[in-house]
Amino acid sequence: MLSPQEQIRYQRHLSLPEVGEAGQLRLKQARVLLVGVGGLGSPIALYLAAAGVGTLGLVDGDQVTLSNLQRQVLYSTAAVGQAKVEVAAERLQGLNPDVQLELHPESLGLHNGREILAGYDLVMDGSDNFATRYVLNDLCVQMGLPLIHGSIYRFEGQVARFHGSPCYRCLFPAPPPESVAPNCSQAGVLGVLPGLVGTLQALEALKYLLGHAEAPGHMTLVHTLPLAFRTLAIPADPACPACGEHPQPEVLAQAYGAQVPEVSPQTLRAWQQQGQSVTLLDVRSPEEYAHGHIASRHIPVDQLSGALDTLRGLGRLVVHCQSGVRSARAVALLQAAGLTEVFSLKGGLDAWQAFYHKENSIP
Repeated sequence: MLSPQEQIRYQRHLSLPEVGEAGQLRLKQARVLLVGVGGLGSPIALYLAAAGVGTLGLVDGDQVTLSNLQRQVLYSTAAVGQAKVEVAAERLQGLNPDVQLELHPESLGLHNGREILAGYDLVMDGSDNFATRYVLNDLCVQMGLPLIHGSIYRFEGQVARFHGSPCYRCLFPAPPPESVAPNCSQAGVLGVLPGLVGTLQALEALKYLLGHAEAPGHMTLVHTLPLAFRTLAIPADPACPACGEHPQPEVLAQAYGAQVPEVSPQTLRAWQQQGQSVTLLDVRSPEEYAHGHIASRHIPVDQLSGALDTLRGLGRLVVHCQSGVRSARAVALLQAAGLTEVFSLKGGLDAWQAFYHKENSIP
């Protein structure tokens, strides 16, 4: 039953015949996992908590950085340097104390995804990279979980709900080259866009939980210059390795590769303070490097294979990009070329800047 306080809090929902007390109780009993508490995750988390979703899981291994605040409205300037899931939990608990929050302060991957997803009724994709997006899709297909996808790029976005077949891979079988679809730190994004797309994801989640969702397998395209919405049907691909007639989970697992060794900003600083020999390598684009860097060596990731000889014999090598995605790919390439003491800076330059800001703000 709803408590007297809940009757007051959700009065506007209870007045809707399509929701009513039965629908509000369905929301209260729901368990929703949100992967990525950033630009998309901020409005998703706020609206699902406000709507009375009973249990909300938050997955994010990053810290708040100053460059987040242009679009990640869950956070304030005072939160820079703090763990996103902890700051988000405090804000959401203040918004609705009745919501149960389950925190997963880590990045989701093939190594831990199945364990994290277990026990949830619905998965929300608020991630900002293709690796997480494809892992989520494949695991949700294998585990029979509904997935609400959202993505943004500059002035455009996408929203879709998948459940079984068709899935995300039916539309996009493999990640595009980074040069074709760079991330937000490279390409930029209008700050309000993730608010719009994330709110549409929250809407789709509430419709699904209340039993009013359309059939899955459609994608809504959001254009803002000029403002327009289009909905496309997604045909199922019988040859899809995730949801097709002959699924190939072992092939998908191999495609992700092994987890590369990472080093945290704290450990990197400790190595430097101890006088240990460490070479920093920046694998971002020349434009990103020109805007600011911490490494003296700079080789864009798409040029790395032609510069391997210049990196041999340097000893311990710490590779970084903006968020840790490209550097992980670079480390895998370097390991395949025979370099052994190679690490990816966890969280990339964003995490380093957050750590530096926090370290230097301590009295």
